[in-house]
Amino acid sequence: MRAPNHVDAVIIGAGFSGLYMLKRLRDQGLSAVVLERGDGVGGTWYWNRYPGAKCDVESPYYSFSFDPELDQEWEWTERYPAQHELMAYMNHVTDRYDLRKDIRFETTVASAVYDESDNLWQITSVGPEGGQLTKARYCIMATGCLSVPNVPDLEGLDDFNGAVYHTGNWPHEGVDFTGMRVGVIGTGSSGVQAIPEIAKQAKDLKVFQRSPNFCVPAKNGPLDAQFVAEVKANYPEIRETARLTPTGLPFFPSSESGAEADEARAKEVFDEHWTLGSFRIGQSFSDIGVSQEANDKLSGYVHDKIDEIVTDQEVAEKLKPRDHPITTKRICVDTDYYETFNRPHVELVDVRTSPITRITESGVKTQVADYELDALVLATGYDAMTGAIMKIDIRGRDGAELREHWNAGPRTYLGLSVAGFPNLFSLAGPGSPSVLTNMVSAIEQHVEWVDDHIAYLQRNGLQTSEALPDAEEDWIKHVNEVADMTLFKKANSWYLGANIPGKPRVFMAYAGGLGAYRQQCDTVAAGDYEGFQMA
Repeated sequence: MRAPNHVDAVIIGAGFSGLYMLKRLRDQGLSAVVLERGDGVGGTWYWNRYPGAKCDVESPYYSFSFDPELDQEWEWTERYPAQHELMAYMNHVTDRYDLRKDIRFETTVASAVYDESDNLWQITSVGPEGGQLTKARYCIMATGCLSVPNVPDLEGLDDFNGAVYHTGNWPHEGVDFTGMRVGVIGTGSSGVQAIPEIAKQAKDLKVFQRSPNFCVPAKNGPLDAQFVAEVKANYPEIRETARLTPTGLPFFPSSESGAEADEARAKEVFDEHWTLGSFRIGQSFSDIGVSQEANDKLSGYVHDKIDEIVTDQEVAEKLKPRDHPITTKRICVDTDYYETFNRPHVELVDVRTSPITRITESGVKTQVADYELDALVLATGYDAMTGAIMKIDIRGRDGAELREHWNAGPRTYLGLSVAGFPNLFSLAGPGSPSVLTNMVSAIEQHVEWVDDHIAYLQRNGLQTSEALPDAEEDWIKHVNEVADMTLFKKANSWYLGANIPGKPRVFMAYAGGLGAYRQQCDTVAAGDYEGFQMA
């Protein structure tokens, strides 16, 4: 191992959060280095290159807000940014602010151990030049919520003679499925985006569905020049509104009750939102996320839309989610997903009624049939929220293991700090609004708060900061109390870790909204960081 590096801060991950954290720390005069597993920036969007990969937040709002000049100079082309456009944007940001020089690519972090003798983190990593030890005052986890693919434990997967791909680790050179028999396992957001695109190439497509998800049309297309001009002219107001709303988007939810709306009024509102596109239909009434009655009205509306779109009513029935309220899993924003099942060469295989028993050399075997395939696509999601953090051996005071501390589920204060792990900060991770919001808005709020907190420590000659155990416990109770006020726990979703065998079933995100969460974080900071032990 080479001689250790010494920096003020190590940031793990070069997605949106890692890039902005690096810029902020450098702006206050601190030295920082980003350790990134990939060979380029992009985070989630570096790895997710599958056909049809797009963000489900509209382009003008899924972008950094810290520099008005950046807002004006960057030109988005579509309503929803595709993966390649997001990569172009992030590379532009990286080079515009000269961030690349402080990023170590193709570097995998193995461990982060806190040394109490000098109050420094010792981060071990392996990169192109071998092992490296980096010592830093601050260790910041910018590892992302959807960056560790969940590869299902399917018997015989290694026996398959064809190619196997995972949507979360797609080949950079792309894949041509022309003339092939393709199977896709999984119908979450990645599958919903990939399936229509794969269907355009494949000779035959089998979609293996266990749990159908609610999908709404994206209504994607080129951005109108007049709309872009209006956004750019009003960006300051748009950004300020987004900071105050629950979703981190510049749209306040409706104040009208869905439970109290009659059938005609509910249909009028839903029709309007269906025509507009996007998952904002989930906020078309104020109580869809908390009232089963209001939720049932929207669920029934989407069911009716599936009947209108899908010509085979048996297939339509299989595509209707009935095991969870709408919005309790992230609504999928699609382009021609339901329409794809009207294609003659596309077949929906219900593996809830006929489970997959094994993968064979030639394809997929269920309890009732064998499906011969040339390629298999795993659209099986991620070990979300905690997966990337838990892959690193993190040890705090007295050698305490973070894996052990989180054995029954993630424990944080404000989603930012962990008791017993000084100067370890998590960005947009468990215990924060994170995946329930516009991720870039959530990331910016976290990065700015952590940066301000570090500046406070530096200014006051304080070497360490960590959550107090009581503050951590109170925050966990609050996160659960808020979740219990909603319908979220009625779904076996990745929000609860339900897609990972053996993972504790804990609702990991803060469901109180980004605006309310921001106020709580600001109150803590204004109170000299109440709930933190600083020394």
